[in-house]
Amino acid sequence: MFVVQPQDQGPQLTTSSSPTHADAIAALRDILPGDALLTGEEEMARYSRDWSGDHFGRPLAVARPRSVEEVSALMRQCWQAGLRVVPQGGLTGLVGAAVAAPGEVVVSLERMNAVRQISPIDFAMVVEAGCILEEAKNAADAVDCLLPITFGAQGTCRVGGNVSTNAGGFNVLRYGMTRDLVLGLEVVLADGRVWNGLKVLRKDNRGYDLKQLFIGAEGTLGIVTAVAFKLFPKPTQVETALVGLASVEDAMELYARARRGCSDLLTAFELILRDGIEVTLRARPDFPDPLSQVYPAYVLIEAACGGTVDLRGLMESFLGGADDIIRDGVIASSRTQSERLWLYRETMVESQGRGGRYLRTDVSVPISSIADFIAQALEAVRGRHPEAMALAYGHVGDGNVHFNVIPPQGQEPVAMDALFHSAEDLIFDVVDRLGGSISAEHGIGRVKQHAFLERIDPVSLDLATRLKLALDPTHILSNGRILPEDSRVQNG
Repeated sequence: MFVVQPQDQGPQLTTSSSPTHADAIAALRDILPGDALLTGEEEMARYSRDWSGDHFGRPLAVARPRSVEEVSALMRQCWQAGLRVVPQGGLTGLVGAAVAAPGEVVVSLERMNAVRQISPIDFAMVVEAGCILEEAKNAADAVDCLLPITFGAQGTCRVGGNVSTNAGGFNVLRYGMTRDLVLGLEVVLADGRVWNGLKVLRKDNRGYDLKQLFIGAEGTLGIVTAVAFKLFPKPTQVETALVGLASVEDAMELYARARRGCSDLLTAFELILRDGIEVTLRARPDFPDPLSQVYPAYVLIEAACGGTVDLRGLMESFLGGADDIIRDGVIASSRTQSERLWLYRETMVESQGRGGRYLRTDVSVPISSIADFIAQALEAVRGRHPEAMALAYGHVGDGNVHFNVIPPQGQEPVAMDALFHSAEDLIFDVVDRLGGSISAEHGIGRVKQHAFLERIDPVSLDLATRLKLALDPTHILSNGRILPEDSRVQNG
């Protein structure tokens, strides 16, 4: 028998007296009202598989609290019973972090979805973790403000998950990752205590910035229940252009010029290779080729601002001054046309999975190394696996490249697994040589854990392990995500 006592006055956990699963579930029913606890296989089905369809796990139960008080009571009970827990948002993550392992209780934040506060003077809002990102963005828009986190899953993902994965997206170039947009957090700890760090202060230099511990932690250190976000003035002008170029090297030169020519008005700079355009055209036969000729590389550029700046004139002037490298291009003449240009990229991303499983990688390298990374990774993967389709695209302005590998149709699962393993090794080898990261925005979860642990230095691993032990000494929160699985707590 062992006894773990957390710091301060957290409740004591003694594993030798842990109740059975049935007793623990009965205790949870006493805590959560009405239909807040699900245990039937059919009713838990939609909480058991993530958006990609690649990761599945049947939870022991699904808890759906409506308040931070209910989350706190739930966690106290799970702590005392030795029940493992995994918090869950919109299940749009791609590394398996929110999918239940056997014996885990899912804590779905979907019912905690209120906008608690919004202030156009503070340029801040407080939102519960279960709020869908698009609904939070709409609430900000209603008061002429902008919540700039933007990506394809925004109509499904929830802000607690965005915080817990430190989500990126299209606008990182200008506004930063989610980490840069969080002013404060409310978090329920493993033992049920509530840390109330919700505040909308822009300056607060009182010691450690504790909220940063939970941003990007993938639910391993606490359950985020509410977020205070930084807002920005809503742009009144947006200009979007799609241009064709002769090479990735030219795209990088164009980016360097765009950063100077458009300065901080530049909000997106997305690289798409010709193979990506072909994927879109096959998926959408109603789409014409976006430009009059075919080009090896395309860049989707967007700039936005308010006030009286002549943004259209600025965009035209910038593009006109780069006619030595731009082969062709179009500037959207309306919001509808702008959305159409973005659809070439979004359709490319969505249609890759229509044929079944494929390898997703989400890496970053220094911006100056993007062209080298793409060339070396394409050569390595295509040289070793000519039967597969290698597809590279990304957020050039923040060094993030999505390099995916699509297997040939009808490939057997065993051969597909071997292909994915080999291709990922090849891609990550190039990342390592260029001093990059194997995860730019998707996180580690379970899927990238092995690669992460192979690369982390001993001091960083020691610090991360000590942090986990300090906040969750019995590993009941998201056990086996990011860090190795801990087997000390036995359920039932």
